[in-house]
Amino acid sequence: MSTPQVVVLMGVTGTGKTTIGPLLAAELGVPYAEGDDFHPPANIAKMSAGIPLGDADRWPWLDAIGQWANSRAGMGGVVSCSALKRAYRDRLRAAAPDAVFLHLTGDRALIERRMTERKGHFMPTALLDSQFATLQPLGDDEAGVAVDVSGSTEEITERAVAALRRLDQ
Repeated sequence: MSTPQVVVLMGVTGTGKTTIGPLLAAELGVPYAEGDDFHPPANIAKMSAGIPLGDADRWPWLDAIGQWANSRAGMGGVVSCSALKRAYRDRLRAAAPDAVFLHLTGDRALIERRMTERKGHFMPTALLDSQFATLQPLGDDEAGVAVDVSGSTEEITERAVAALRRLDQ
């Protein structure tokens, strides 16, 4: 990428945002911010209890991520954020207009298997269906690309870097 951009790594839970994010940031030579760290404790408690977040829960979280993304304008960065709805991405773009979205995609069976294998994460597999139901893929008019999450973390990262470079052309 010629100009360091802020990349919002989006997708349903279990697609590997937390794993791919730091790898992608390292490849791009920019800092990484974990989107889950922007959640207030009440959101973590809800999700840990298997309760999906509503929009009212998400707005402060999205605003905090948007502020971080805006602070990185012109310097670049990678931040993970599910950004499942167009309205969420619009809110992020309002704060950081030059941000681009990288949507990690995969089939439900693969993602559920990965979720059951991970340790120490607050998001239960029970919320996966609500995540897929909420997901609105990137529109043609949105700055971003989709990358499949099958394969190794290295393969996914390579596909992500290549997709972002094509987007930058």
